[in-house]
Amino acid sequence: MTNETDFNDRLVVSQIVSGQKDLFRLLVRQYERAVYGMGISFFRNKEDASDFTQEVFLKAYRNLPGFEGRSRFSTWLYKIAYNTAINEVNRRKEYHSLTEEKMDMLSNSGDTPERIAIKEAAREAIQAAVKDLPERFRICVDLYFHYDRSHQEIEAITGYPVNTIKSHVFRAKKMLREKLEHLKEAQ
Repeated sequence: MTNETDFNDRLVVSQIVSGQKDLFRLLVRQYERAVYGMGISFFRNKEDASDFTQEVFLKAYRNLPGFEGRSRFSTWLYKIAYNTAINEVNRRKEYHSLTEEKMDMLSNSGDTPERIAIKEAAREAIQAAVKDLPERFRICVDLYFHYDRSHQEIEAITGYPVNTIKSHVFRAKKMLREKLEHLKEAQ
């Protein structure tokens, strides 16, 4: 996100709060894909992710007058999304890492059958390793690496202190490295 994006978001929010409610569609258009992606990573199906996305934007719209601009709009929105997802996950007791979705993008149609098999084995191993991480580590890893959120933004979203987030990401990387060491030898 750029400072220009932050400025534009704040401007649009102030116009919406001032009565130009139809401008909310601009914020939905800008952030819908990211919120939907978070929904997919938590709920693993399109219907639930779509419902989640609608619920998040409905909550954001209702709470827009409370946005004070102390953080980026995107951080504020992702905090709403995260809290909504965590509440639903706690109700359902499930969480799936976005890493699983990202790994599907690794295959390249120009690869040899052997290369494809190696990539598939690596993808499955990474998915299994990420799945074995404690939930708090997976959440921090997803937000940091897949949503490109800073430590401060993750703190604002999750409520974890920055040092805890750094520790979770560091420990998760170490755990993944140890679990996946055998992959280097296979390639």
